[in-house]
Amino acid sequence: MARHTTSQIAWALSDVAVLTKRNLIRYKRIPQLLFFSTVQPIMFLLLFTFVFGGAINVGGGSYINYLLPGILMQSALFGSLQTGVGLADDMNKGIIDRFRSLPMAHLAVLAGRTISDLVRNAFVVTVMLLVGIAIGFNPAGGFLGIVAAALLSVFFGFAFSWVSATMGLAVRNSETAQVAGFVWVFPLVYISSAYVPTDTLPAVLKAFANISPITMTIDAVRALTAGEPAGQSALFAVLWIVGILMVFVPLSVRLYRRR
Repeated sequence: MARHTTSQIAWALSDVAVLTKRNLIRYKRIPQLLFFSTVQPIMFLLLFTFVFGGAINVGGGSYINYLLPGILMQSALFGSLQTGVGLADDMNKGIIDRFRSLPMAHLAVLAGRTISDLVRNAFVVTVMLLVGIAIGFNPAGGFLGIVAAALLSVFFGFAFSWVSATMGLAVRNSETAQVAGFVWVFPLVYISSAYVPTDTLPAVLKAFANISPITMTIDAVRALTAGEPAGQSALFAVLWIVGILMVFVPLSVRLYRRR
């Protein structure tokens, strides 16, 4: 029995590896996907730093040090939307039907997609950190703080990739998946501490922003890069990641089986 279970796990992991490789090869064949995924957050970083930075008071310190953690989180979340778009596109083209006809673990198609998007997000976050340092970002947390902040951002994006996967399977249309994704991501990102301190927001928005998982994760990333204790923010960020995965991984697998 144990040997049978081990072989099933090995089989499923092999399926996940094959599907992950398949999705990563797309970036090699269509490099424009990776290029524009990287250019967009760089534009946000440069625009907010040099256009709005002089008018925003973050209570001391340079605005770039305050902004970059928020942009890292935004990049990871916006990147997670491509999971749902990609799955919906594969469904429209009939590729998912071909996968379903194969003796393949149901989780493999979804995990392969989300893991490949995690790899892409890791690349984008790395580029963003390098660009940020080039224009004045000064992480007092040092190398370990940067690595911890990057990992937290990437894995938070990974959790939301499963949310996006669920939506992509539900709508089954790539254009609808993209529009639907931005409808819920934009409010979460902008009603947070990503660009301005939550104290500057109206009372209702401030109350929402302070309990938002986006704010908690951004505050943890900001503390890690600044060399300050992340403490409660990091704990809540990790709990949110685990909670989202526990809900949306089985939900997306269930939708995949039904579709």
